[in-house]
Amino acid sequence: MIKIKNAIVLGWLFAASGLNAQTLKIDDCYAKAEANFPLVKQYKLIEKTKEFSIENARKAYLPQLGIYGQATYQSDVTQIPIDFSNVPIPGLSDIKMPIISKEQYKIYGEVSYSLTNLITNKNQTDLVKASAEIEVQKIEVELYKLRERINSLFFGILLIDAQITQTEMVKKDIQNGITCTETAIENGVALKSAADNLRAELLKLKQYTTELRATRKGYVDMLSLFISEEIDENTVFEKPLPPVISDEISRPEMRLFISQDKAFDLQKRLITNRNLPQISLFFQGGYGRPALNILNDNSDMFYITGVRMSWNLSGFYIFKNERKQIAINQTGTQVQQEMFLFNTNLALSQQNAEITKMQDLIADDGDIIRLRENVKNTTQTQLDNGTATTNDYLTAVNAENQARQNRILHEIQFIMYQYNAKTTTGN
Repeated sequence: MIKIKNAIVLGWLFAASGLNAQTLKIDDCYAKAEANFPLVKQYKLIEKTKEFSIENARKAYLPQLGIYGQATYQSDVTQIPIDFSNVPIPGLSDIKMPIISKEQYKIYGEVSYSLTNLITNKNQTDLVKASAEIEVQKIEVELYKLRERINSLFFGILLIDAQITQTEMVKKDIQNGITCTETAIENGVALKSAADNLRAELLKLKQYTTELRATRKGYVDMLSLFISEEIDENTVFEKPLPPVISDEISRPEMRLFISQDKAFDLQKRLITNRNLPQISLFFQGGYGRPALNILNDNSDMFYITGVRMSWNLSGFYIFKNERKQIAINQTGTQVQQEMFLFNTNLALSQQNAEITKMQDLIADDGDIIRLRENVKNTTQTQLDNGTATTNDYLTAVNAENQARQNRILHEIQFIMYQYNAKTTTGN
């Protein structure tokens, strides 16, 4: 595990600890950013919609109730073409066949219970749940994208903090050079312009620090908006340890693809269910004229109960095309999944290459800094003795500073690329 030089870390933390500053971790930023993102409110709406839809689907298990009525006038009615008036049999001549009125009416209620729905309704409930899960995963995908932006801001702040600390150390080196040069000027072995040259460089570093602090404030303000929390200037951003990285892709996008595929399968089942024979139990009860006995023209109560079967065969006209359309959509989702995995693995390969490069660079940074520090110390001794100019000293100081800045950059980038890889895989 690569570490920043102890002196830099201690100096950085010491500056903040004296101010009783809070510490902010990157995992806390992830959690707060996701919790405060406006899209999170959509979760409750999706859950409520799912509850209502499931409740509606389950009501298909309940008996269906209906009230019906009609009044009609018929051009003709059923008649029995038998006339007993001319029959010479005692008693038969008095029999009169009933005449049914052409004006008829009835009102009745019906209770039916679908036996087919007992089998097919579970698929409808499952589709409601799958559709809700798709919407949830879409939100998860959008929320997960926040991590990339948090990484950029958080590690940008870490880098700036380390650069500010390093710049303060360079200021001390230049101030030491100014002190030595002023002594040389008093002894008449150096010109006043030599000290001015160092002072000008010190002012340039002051300007650079001002720029760094302004950039840091911009990063902090943006991060503060993401996590919906005030971050003061004394907040310490904790440098995270290198994470454990797995090659397995476990992003919300993968769960979204799985949910979509499940929904397509359920849609296929519902198409099949829609074309099944509809079998139900029913009970009708009502009042009308005539009732069930059509030869009785008087109004009366009646009821009917039994089993009913209906089968709408016209659904088979489009049955195959509907299933083919779903299959096409399902294939499209599979292509999207393949493209996502390809792009994700490509990004992960590039990030792993950057991680390896940073390891190699950091391995050389220590030797470069040691050599540049030796040159600076030697040049400072020469400056004390009057055998080196301030330009020579500044060159040595800047070379060492650049070497240290490079190591700071490489170490921060090393961890940032690891966290980017962790974000890319979703682990």
